[in-house]
Amino acid sequence: MIETENLTKRYDDMVAVDTLNLDVRSGEIYGFLGPNGAGKTTTIHMLLNLVQPTSGRVCLFGKPVERGSFAFRQHIGVVAEEPVEFSRLTGWELVRYFARLCGVDAPERTMEELFHALELWDARDALARDYSRGMRQKLSLIRALVHTPRLLILDEPVSGLDPHGIRQVRELIHAYRDQGGTAFISSHILSEIERSADRIGIMHQGSLLIEDSLAGLRRWLGSGRRLIVELERIDAALVERLGQEPYVLDLRVAESERQLDLLLEDGQDVRPRLSQLIAESGGVILRMESEEMSLEEAFVTFTNQNVSRLAGAS
Repeated sequence: MIETENLTKRYDDMVAVDTLNLDVRSGEIYGFLGPNGAGKTTTIHMLLNLVQPTSGRVCLFGKPVERGSFAFRQHIGVVAEEPVEFSRLTGWELVRYFARLCGVDAPERTMEELFHALELWDARDALARDYSRGMRQKLSLIRALVHTPRLLILDEPVSGLDPHGIRQVRELIHAYRDQGGTAFISSHILSEIERSADRIGIMHQGSLLIEDSLAGLRRWLGSGRRLIVELERIDAALVERLGQEPYVLDLRVAESERQLDLLLEDGQDVRPRLSQLIAESGGVILRMESEEMSLEEAFVTFTNQNVSRLAGAS
């Protein structure tokens, strides 16, 4: 559905996107991640032919996107990060107008389903410019879906929404994927990407660091185990001693000061060794649980590794 080949965008001496090779498959939700300034929005603008690449190319639906061509947009739904609406149309009129621009002659049934799904039905006749930010975000998604596109490109689709609204949007995107649609989602809310994405791409400083499923990311890292240890008490000497162990990659003390969160090197069961060290320090274990690495931990690890690699190269 989306393929980029050495896609690059430079602004004078700054490289915003550097030889990017994306591969977004049909029927999947693809999470596009990266810190601020990583090149995510510039990439989306090049995918939509709003910004011309310095070099490389974009293919959508198996065909190269030519400069000045916008016919492909009829098959794409887009949600921007900041929904802005200045028109004098109601929410209902705006979506119907957009649907007809995309060649949908009788969109009302689909519109009704979408307005109900996102709980905007009662506000459909209010001016869109008077909607709250969260309502405008929902309206943008309705507008993106009304013509039943083959591909959704979403930039921070749940920005400005409360937890209830986030769940509604998530369910709508899942239903779209289950009906054969493809979604490309750029977001900084990693918990939502973790719940939704079939595969994930992580950008940093214009480069794609990794592209894989969450399980694949954990395999790449080879250190996907998080251990939670709850103790009667934690003293500084124990924390210092555990931090010196070579298999402890990261160690944090919870705010309660009774729980240790440890990121451990994979490959062997070190729980007996940890239990021994804690006992020798006079600690009493109340609970010990092992968890898989979260997307947030994988994201931080990959980006930190890249920073270290670049620092070493310089």
